[in-house]
Amino acid sequence: MDAYGGAGDAEAGSEEDARGRDEDRTPSRWPRIGAQRAGSPERVADPSPPAGPTAHALGSAPGLAAAVPVPAGSRPAAPPVEADPVPDSAPAPVPPSVAAAEAGAVGPGIGALRVGNQVVAAVVLALVAAGVGVHLLMVFLHVAPANTVTKQHGQAVDDYIYPEFEQNWKLFAPNPLQQNIAVQARAEILAEDGTLDRTRWVDLSALDGEAIDGDPLPSHTRQNLLRRGWDFYANSHDSAGVPNGVRGDLSERYVRRIVLARLVTELDGSRDGVIDRIQVRSRTTPVPPPPWSEEKVSRKPVDRELKWWSVTDSDVPLGGSLQLRRDGDGGAR
Repeated sequence: MDAYGGAGDAEAGSEEDARGRDEDRTPSRWPRIGAQRAGSPERVADPSPPAGPTAHALGSAPGLAAAVPVPAGSRPAAPPVEADPVPDSAPAPVPPSVAAAEAGAVGPGIGALRVGNQVVAAVVLALVAAGVGVHLLMVFLHVAPANTVTKQHGQAVDDYIYPEFEQNWKLFAPNPLQQNIAVQARAEILAEDGTLDRTRWVDLSALDGEAIDGDPLPSHTRQNLLRRGWDFYANSHDSAGVPNGVRGDLSERYVRRIVLARLVTELDGSRDGVIDRIQVRSRTTPVPPPPWSEEKVSRKPVDRELKWWSVTDSDVPLGGSLQLRRDGDGGAR
């Protein structure tokens, strides 16, 4: 109590506090006002980002919706579980190159082989390359003009080139071959009574032409054997038939055997006896110029007759014979 009746004020204050507490426990006549009073005071938004995990509104993506603070002491909602995507189709097969690379292969080609196989392949390729190089070198030395190498090793080059790889460059010469050369032959037949029967000239080149005419796959032998054999002889002999080198005798025996085998085939069945000698000649006929050309050439053939050659059984191919038989007598043996 004070001088101005402080005791009364104290009592009045106590009554007001009691009344206020009673009003808090008594429901308000106005529900909305009571609910607002009963609720928590309105919060002021904090510009700083909330601490701790945040929850996002349902259906919103992070960064697009405002973050809602999670009250302290509560557990944030678990993130939604995404279902595994269903593959549209089966996985694509792995390419062989990728599989080989995963298996330790270096790369395509020889690199894809094992070490042992790589060594074998490398050795084979080296041998093939060396063989091709030697072949090209020999052919070049054969067609090249005379030089120091061909003078010292010409025989070795010829042994390699002839007869399989011989080169004929007449088609590309400044003046290509403008004549037809026919090889003809005849024979002397020794009859059983000791008389000699001389045959007519047989055009062996014409027979070869008839054999390949109209044939889509003609025989290489029929086209070139006789022709190349005669070129071989003509290039190794002079106009008088004298050999001009060490290959003269070889070319003569080569032509004689070719002609003898052909005559036995053509004459067998027409007479009896044994072939004793043969003679060969070439008939050269110039090719006529085209109608628009003013060139004048002679159409008269030029013959080159060789001497008579005596033949023996050694000139006949294996299994052949010089004996001729007429039809009905068993044929050639």
